[in-house]
Amino acid sequence: MTPRRATRGAFVGFGNVAAKGHLPGWQIRNDVTIVAATDSIAARREAFLTACPDGRWYDTADDLLDGETLDFVDICTPPSSHLFLIRQALDSGLHVLCEKPLVTRSGDALAVAAAAASAGRIVHTVHNWLEAPICRKVSALIAEGAIGAVRSVAWQTLRTQPAIAGPTEGGQNWRVNPTVAGGGILVDHGWHALYCVTRWMGSVTRAVTARLETRRFHEWPLEDTATLDLDLDAGKAHIYLTWTANERSNQIDVEGERGRIHVAGDHVIAVGPSGERQWHCPPPLSEGSHHPDWFGGVAEKFCAAAAGEATGNLYEAVLCAEIIDLAQRSSDAGGARLPLSV
Repeated sequence: MTPRRATRGAFVGFGNVAAKGHLPGWQIRNDVTIVAATDSIAARREAFLTACPDGRWYDTADDLLDGETLDFVDICTPPSSHLFLIRQALDSGLHVLCEKPLVTRSGDALAVAAAAASAGRIVHTVHNWLEAPICRKVSALIAEGAIGAVRSVAWQTLRTQPAIAGPTEGGQNWRVNPTVAGGGILVDHGWHALYCVTRWMGSVTRAVTARLETRRFHEWPLEDTATLDLDLDAGKAHIYLTWTANERSNQIDVEGERGRIHVAGDHVIAVGPSGERQWHCPPPLSEGSHHPDWFGGVAEKFCAAAAGEATGNLYEAVLCAEIIDLAQRSSDAGGARLPLSV
C-alpha cells in the first residue's frame, strides 16, 4: 500500500502569531508539512527559513499559490486582508485556516460562507481559547450536565492596553487602526468571548444590546471598552471588555439550572448537586498572547474538517461577525436592543 502523503500547508502572513503560535503546533504533527510562506514584510523571510529550512519563501500570495501544490493555507495577516485572501485560496481549490476575526463585517462573513460552499472547501477560524485548559474544563462540565442546562453566562476581560501586534507596512500597530482591525476591543477580545459564550449557551442568539466607549485611549479612533448583553433562547449573556483596567485578568460565571461554574485566574470552581469541586487549570486566560499549546486543538479540528470527519466552525465565526456588526449598530443607536436575523 502506498503511504498517504502528508497534508501540505503554507503560511500567508508570518508574523508573531504564525511563528510563535501556529508553526510549533504544525511541526509536532506527522501528517502535516508546512512547505512555504509569504508575507508583505520581506524581513520575515529569514525567520521563516530559519524555522523551516526546507521551506520556500514567496514575495506575494499570488506567487505562492502559483508555485506550490498545496492542500491548505494558514492565514495570519491583519483582518482587513482576510476576505480577499480567503477567496483567493478557495478559488485555488484550497482549504483555509484563518486567524480571528475571520472578517470584519457580517456581510463579508456570509460571502465567505457562500464561497466555501461553492468551492466545497473548509474555512475554519482559529477559535483557540476554546482549547485553553480553563475553557476545555468549562466545556466538559457543561457537556456532562454538572450544572444542568445553562441559563446565563457573564464574561469579563480586563486589560491595561491593546495587545501589541507586528507593524503593518506603515509601521503602526494594526490593532489600533480600525480600518485594518475592524474595530477596537470588541473585535479583538470580544471575538474570543463571543465564540466561547455562544458555544456554552448552546442556543440561538435573538438580540444584542451594546455600548462601545473610549475611556482612556482617545488618540485612537476606536473603542477601548465594550459592554454587551445578548438575549438567547436559553437565557442571557453579559460581556464586559476593557483595555483601561489596572490589571490583566479574566473572570467567567456560568449559571445553570442546578448549579454554577466560576472561573478566576487559573481556577475553575463548580457548585452543583454533588457539592463544590475545584480544578487548577493553568495558564490563566490573561497570560500570553500566542498560545502554541492551545493551537494543537485548533489544528486537530481543522484537519478533521478538511478530511470530511467534522463540520468545522464556519457557522460559529459567521455568528461572531453578525453579533459584532449588530453591537456596533446598537451602540451607534445609543444602546438600543437590536434583533439578530436568524
